[in-house]
Amino acid sequence: MRTWSSSAAFAAAGLAVLLATGGCTLKATLQQTTDTTSNMTGTTSSAHSWVTEDGLLKPQYKAIAFVTDNQSNLQRDLAAGHGEYLTSLGTLLGVPAHQQPAYGEAAQSRYARDLDGAAHTPAAWLSVLNETARPFRSDAADLALER
Repeated sequence: MRTWSSSAAFAAAGLAVLLATGGCTLKATLQQTTDTTSNMTGTTSSAHSWVTEDGLLKPQYKAIAFVTDNQSNLQRDLAAGHGEYLTSLGTLLGVPAHQQPAYGEAAQSRYARDLDGAAHTPAAWLSVLNETARPFRSDAADLALER
């Protein structure tokens, strides 16, 4: 009986050593994978270029991020010609508050003509809506929006 319990203790100790050593190897492998991925992507990848060092979204990417995250809500507002998502996008595109109703009507018209009924990327939506916003901006200049 003693032989069995000492064998069990020896096996348990061996298993503990194996698990402890295996964890170190796994950790090193994860670290190597992370290092390799970081070296490959660097700081020039699109994910890194969208944010500042503080982790905030850069101003030129706010509109595309907004359209990407809110496309279905924006679609509803575009069909109606008004709504909080369309107003928010208009603000991001530089449309002043007093021009928002007119921008909403113009965006609704462009949506019906160019975007409704077909699958378009958020970048395509932003291109059309940015072009629509141009006459309503006080400076009438294009925003530096990257697509």
